[in-house]
Amino acid sequence: MTMAYLSLYRKFRPQTFADVKGQDHIVTTLQNQIKSGRFAHAYLFTGTRGTGKTSVAKILARAVNCQNPVDGSPCGECERCKAALDGSSINIIEMDAASNNGVDNIRQINEEVRYAPTDDKYKVYIIDEVHMLSTGAFNALLKTLEEPPEYVIFILATTEVHKIPITIMSRCQRYDFKHISLDVIYNRLKELMDAEGINAEEKALRYIAKAADGSMRDALSLLDRCIAFYLGEDLTYENVLEVLGAVDTEVFERLLCAIVDEDVSGSLNVIEEMVQAGRDLSQFTSDFIWYMRNLLLVKVSDNMSSIVDMSDEKLSQMANDAKLFDEAIIMRYIKVLSETLASMKFQSSKRVLLEIAIIKIIKPSMEKDVTSLLNRIENMEKKLERGEYVATSGEKPAGGSEESNDAEKEEKLKGKLEMPVPEDLQYIVDNWQKVTASKNITGLHRVLIDKTKKYFDKNGTLVLAIKEGSTSYDMLANAGEDKILEEALAKNTGKEIHVSIIMETDVYNKSEDYGSINPFNIDLEEED
Repeated sequence: MTMAYLSLYRKFRPQTFADVKGQDHIVTTLQNQIKSGRFAHAYLFTGTRGTGKTSVAKILARAVNCQNPVDGSPCGECERCKAALDGSSINIIEMDAASNNGVDNIRQINEEVRYAPTDDKYKVYIIDEVHMLSTGAFNALLKTLEEPPEYVIFILATTEVHKIPITIMSRCQRYDFKHISLDVIYNRLKELMDAEGINAEEKALRYIAKAADGSMRDALSLLDRCIAFYLGEDLTYENVLEVLGAVDTEVFERLLCAIVDEDVSGSLNVIEEMVQAGRDLSQFTSDFIWYMRNLLLVKVSDNMSSIVDMSDEKLSQMANDAKLFDEAIIMRYIKVLSETLASMKFQSSKRVLLEIAIIKIIKPSMEKDVTSLLNRIENMEKKLERGEYVATSGEKPAGGSEESNDAEKEEKLKGKLEMPVPEDLQYIVDNWQKVTASKNITGLHRVLIDKTKKYFDKNGTLVLAIKEGSTSYDMLANAGEDKILEEALAKNTGKEIHVSIIMETDVYNKSEDYGSINPFNIDLEEED
């Protein structure tokens, strides 16, 4: 007969205090109590889901009756431990207050505690989700907690401690279970994958650990899903993203790049790609908020390596990107996205909500709060610094709208310029990714360089032309990306190719310097 599959969080539920991860402050205290025999008559375990409250309660219940405790933990070998493990012990009573929350349920407990335990030293009651008890039930429980028999121990567990009456809390020894750190969860997942004989990429397990948000049980459940979907295969980062409906940070870099560029259509195209790929938009929004959170943290402090989980290279890149934003603007982005995420729980049209949120972020003029006004002022200041015309409310630039002027300039530009002839320049056009490959060009800068219009002037200089009204100029020119790109070209082609980063209007105004060369488009397909 084939045995039923046991989920990972049940299969690897901690059996001793040594198996409990991330709650050392609680484990040490309880072990010392077991060793000294000084138990409290009532315990209150609080904390978010999946942090080990029920597991620790069960270990403690076995430990107080264990005939041969080992370092404060149940031995697992004596008769009392075996009875507790196989569920045959009548002195360890578990009750779920979510479905047994009435006065009669507690009155039954009050009747039972009158009788001393048989075989065991203590009768232990574990009441899970105790905050679900009714007011009458709490009042009935209070009487027993005030004057409990010496052989009775109560262990109350809850995720919502604020709902527990103060009269109950004051009679319990309280222990707060912390969020389990990402590293602790990752190490546990790695340990279990080794035990199961499954190969898993570090990046894959770290993403699962992050997605679990401090809950070991959630991490094991997510891992179970990924293993089941790709049964018999190695667990890769791409597989995890596929199963959880998540995306790589490169997508967030592209989306942020489009937002910085005030490119509404480009931003919505990113969302369209996610929809077509079957990604979960709630997860996408949550992960983008996390990405913005990391950007904010590296913005406000130079020493965030212990809080922001990423490589030193990625952290350095994000620190450079963060310099381009004001803290208030990043917090506005997070606020808008967080409100959207909350609304997604009650709406079926998640895509519409996310698209509206992105448009609100790009166009702060749609809102009237202080941070959106700061965002608008910052955008205008950047345009004025570059000598660009900024229309006042209701005013249109001479000759029509700004968009139509841009389109006209673009058409004139295309009409005057032609493609370069020299073979080395053509080689650059045909092998763009190869000749510009450099570890120093990453993240937002890589996306901006690839999407920017490019020209060759009559001297063979590679010109990156930034569209008017875009903040990409600040992100590339001020960061010295022209010199970095020159180094990459020299290294990969053996040619001395000069690079110039200018505004698109300068290309048009000085078109005689560009001979008769048209802008070229880069084919961004992966090369073999």
